[in-house]
Amino acid sequence: MPFTRDQIRSSIERAGDDHWQALIRHHEDAYPASRPTPGDICRAEAERLNQLGLADRPDMRLAQTRVERQDGSVRITHIFESGPSKTRQPIEPYTNYE
Repeated sequence: MPFTRDQIRSSIERAGDDHWQALIRHHEDAYPASRPTPGDICRAEAERLNQLGLADRPDMRLAQTRVERQDGSVRITHIFESGPSKTRQPIEPYTNYE
C-alpha cells in the first residue's frame, strides 16, 4: 500500500515535536519568500518513498522520520523497522526542500 502524506506526518510526529516544529519553522522563517509547507514536504516524501519501492516491502515498517534544519533546507531521515526483532535502519538522508 503506498505511503500517504498523513503517514509521513505521523512518522515525523513519532520522532518528537521538535521534528514537526523544524518543518514549520523552515516554512515560516523564510517569509516573505515561499518555501514548501510541512504538508507539501510530507506529500513529496510519500511520493519519493513510493517511487523507491519502500511501500511495497512488507518486511519493512516506517518507524519514524527525523527532520533537521540546515542552511536554507531541511534534512529528512526515514527510519524503518524490519524483521521479527524490529531492527531499526535509516535510509539515506534526503535534503532538497529549499
